[in-house]
Amino acid sequence: MLQFSQPLPLSLYIHYPWCVQKCPYCDFNSHQAKADLAQQERAYLQALVKQCEQMLPWIWGRPIASIFFGGGTPSLISPEGLDWLMSQLRALLGFAPDIEITLEANPGTVDEAKFIGFRQAGINRLSLGIQTFNPVHLQALGRIHNDDQALSAIEKAKQAGFKNFNCDLMFALPGQSLEQALNDVRRLVKAAPPHISHYQLTLEPNTPFYRQPPILPDEDLAWEMQLACQAALKQAGYLHYEVSAFAKPGHQAQHNLNYWQFGDYLGLGAGAHGKITLAQTAEVWRTQMPASPGAFMQLMAQAQTSRPGRWQKVEADELVFEFMLNALRLQQGFELDLFSARTGLSLEKIKHPLSELQQEGWITLSSNWLEVTPRGQTYLNSLIERFLDPS
Repeated sequence: MLQFSQPLPLSLYIHYPWCVQKCPYCDFNSHQAKADLAQQERAYLQALVKQCEQMLPWIWGRPIASIFFGGGTPSLISPEGLDWLMSQLRALLGFAPDIEITLEANPGTVDEAKFIGFRQAGINRLSLGIQTFNPVHLQALGRIHNDDQALSAIEKAKQAGFKNFNCDLMFALPGQSLEQALNDVRRLVKAAPPHISHYQLTLEPNTPFYRQPPILPDEDLAWEMQLACQAALKQAGYLHYEVSAFAKPGHQAQHNLNYWQFGDYLGLGAGAHGKITLAQTAEVWRTQMPASPGAFMQLMAQAQTSRPGRWQKVEADELVFEFMLNALRLQQGFELDLFSARTGLSLEKIKHPLSELQQEGWITLSSNWLEVTPRGQTYLNSLIERFLDPS
């Protein structure tokens, strides 16, 4: 039986499913916006509030540590609509005093006035989808902004008063050279965002890129890009604290840290996933809402249940793997006690694989602290797979 000594930290993920156009590499639940998007906005925001109301019995009394608006392109929401939604959420939920509230923004859909409106609505962190500054690569990725708009979005965010924001940057793009990948990093570092997410383009199933693959850098070149770009980011003063996350001191993403430390999160919106731990019944549940925006709104208009969408109980052996899948991404490691606190399981459950991995030089264990070695980081997926059957 699972045993939890205290409630887990709780975050809120809100999914906005529409975007201007679907990028060929994107496998997220996103849909190209139609002409009546403004009319749909209010109905969708009302559905989000309805779902939150229905979920209250399962999270009552737990403060919200962070909120993340993902998509799709959440920056398509009007500042007025966002302000209304935030007012409703504040009336329903208890926000932590230092809550981090992030909104993803496409540089091609924002201006300074919109950023100011988002700030006034309560957003205190942005995540800008830069991806690359190279015009050829931007076109290959199907992005709707250019390099000037990307740099302008960073400056407009600063002018609107955002002191905390992230910029996404991708590497191993179609036809990209090592020097081009490094040039993207240099240009972004010069703009000085507090946080950078730097990750490799992958070909995901059910995407145009997967069906008709572009010519990408080979594995050796992609690895060389990764190492060179990571070195450049570290030299520029960014702490490499997660596999693909870099931050200036004090600007680590609290919402993502909650994921990686296996905290709970309430998922609102079309296709949104959630994880809820019920300490009283010693149960962990995964939740998922219908992917179609129309189906989601229809369900919320009709649902009279306190368990909307799909709920699936997570078994003990699954918790071991899921915890490690997240926590082992942390570059500085974690306290072993975190495993018991977040899974409700005894450390005896993972004693055997930990001992083997330490002997093989993939992890180090010291004073209750687990850290992945450079060798383990190189073969991180293989390391994580060792916890599929922890016995």
